[in-house]
Amino acid sequence: MSRLPKIRENIIIIKMMNKILNFFDRLEDKIRHHLSHYPIIYALVGFIGVVLTWRGIWHLADEIGMSPWLSVILGILILLSSGLFVALAIGDEVIITAFRGRRKITELKIEEALTLAERVDEIKKLLEKIDKSLSHVEKEEKKIEEKIVK
Repeated sequence: MSRLPKIRENIIIIKMMNKILNFFDRLEDKIRHHLSHYPIIYALVGFIGVVLTWRGIWHLADEIGMSPWLSVILGILILLSSGLFVALAIGDEVIITAFRGRRKITELKIEEALTLAERVDEIKKLLEKIDKSLSHVEKEEKKIEEKIVK
């Protein structure tokens, strides 16, 4: 018995799933771009989505007979394990820093935070020096051009 037809079938399914995911990804980008110009409507759409999702989960839990305590425990475990429990309390900064592979602000030591501030100051000073050097180069360039023109 050949496995080739099964492999071809799986490849076709994977290609179809990729097309579907790409379609919805592009659709999401277009919708987000359009809604970003209308923040109140964007927020309203988001609230409706959250409420409808919450309602569906609530009714599903009722249908399978999940007790309130089990709901609370499972909810907290899911939020804690995904890092969202804290993010809900302090905002999206946790998610962004995790995505970038950085530590959360709450995990930084005071010395590290001060070091970051010092680095910013050093960068500002360096930029000022570069700006001065560029203006000096521009002046010298003008002098050379004047000499050439004469």
